[in-house]
Amino acid sequence: MKYYNLKDPGIITGFREAVERGISSDLGLFMPGRIPRPDDDFFRRLPQLTLPEIGMEIGSLYVGDDIPRQVMRQICEEAFNFPVVISQVDDRKQALELFHGPTAAFKDFGARFMAGCFRYFSSNDDKRRVVLVATSGDTGGAIASSFLGVEGVDVIILYPSGKVSSLQENQLTTLGRNITAIEVEGSFDDCQAMVKSALAGSAIRERVKLTSANSINIARLIPQSFYYYYVIGRSGNGKVMSVPSGNFGNITAAAMAWRSGLGIDRLVAATNINRVVPDYLETGLYTPAVSIATIANAMDVGNPGNFDRFRRVFDDDFGTISGSVSGFWYDDDRIREHIGQEYRRTGYLLDPHGAVASLGLDAYLEHHPGLSGIFVATAHPAKFRDIVEPLIGQTVEIPDSLRHFLDGEKQSVIMKPGPQQLEEYLLDRYRTG
Repeated sequence: MKYYNLKDPGIITGFREAVERGISSDLGLFMPGRIPRPDDDFFRRLPQLTLPEIGMEIGSLYVGDDIPRQVMRQICEEAFNFPVVISQVDDRKQALELFHGPTAAFKDFGARFMAGCFRYFSSNDDKRRVVLVATSGDTGGAIASSFLGVEGVDVIILYPSGKVSSLQENQLTTLGRNITAIEVEGSFDDCQAMVKSALAGSAIRERVKLTSANSINIARLIPQSFYYYYVIGRSGNGKVMSVPSGNFGNITAAAMAWRSGLGIDRLVAATNINRVVPDYLETGLYTPAVSIATIANAMDVGNPGNFDRFRRVFDDDFGTISGSVSGFWYDDDRIREHIGQEYRRTGYLLDPHGAVASLGLDAYLEHHPGLSGIFVATAHPAKFRDIVEPLIGQTVEIPDSLRHFLDGEKQSVIMKPGPQQLEEYLLDRYRTG
């Protein structure tokens, strides 16, 4: 499988180089030359396949010869060793729960897969790798957990000060070892711009292998498609899929699965008041904006990093996109209201991001009475206890995987926003290579 630069399609590389570079020097994202289509036998077997088996088969189509099939099997078995849960919420609505991994967020899937790829790649050379991550919530915790203790790899996580939950911050800042948290006095968009700038032109590349673990990295994006095959295999074709959307990696992965032949009837891009994509779906005009802080903080993105990939899946044709994807957005008051209402109506407990996806699914199904659908629940409600508990009038139980983060000692590097700040930090830290 070959990968091309979305900004300059003449730049073509393989899977390994696309992963290790993360992004091209002109800030272009790497995109598969084609969306591979599994054979008919795969779709016939799909209801019986486990998630690691799906990952091995689909993943092998994307990586080609860069990772042997038996290694891909091992990567997937180790990465996806926790359950994917499909919950029936009511007679028309299911929840795809992706928060049963070690950091209680869907980012565990992509992060652990990517870490497995890095372990395999690093076994072939001894050059130090530095993984940069910008996070608006759960990405950083998942990457930190997945790469903790990996030999030859340093992880540097940038997050916006005061704009992540206390538990999310603890997941970034209390691990130590090869994990460094940088607390940026700005927004997620500032963090993302700093990472992209460093990847595009950092002089540090002469001393270390610099890459990103955000969903701009194709190794994060591809495994996020695996669970869509899993849920459709068990729920049946013709479903509406509502995805909470911030940086647009998760819904791009869903679109890739759909393009490969998976039987998704409609995609719903559900978001908070950072509504640039729902507005685009109505008008055809894409206008990036300054991000606005909300209680669904992982979606506080004003210029989604994966939006170019999202459009490319549909061949950059607005008619095809608007004919396949619906967009809805909700403010904090509506999100809070829905969390309480759904708990009282069905007993199902939502976090703010799952609530946005649930609202988007409800909005679409309201006008399509013959359909049923699935919304994606991306984070455990315990990660947002201060928001959720007053709305339901009960204590939210914390899963065991999160308990040890409650009392950890925070360690972070405070940094002003701006690419030069990160560049100077990296040059000073890796001065001697």
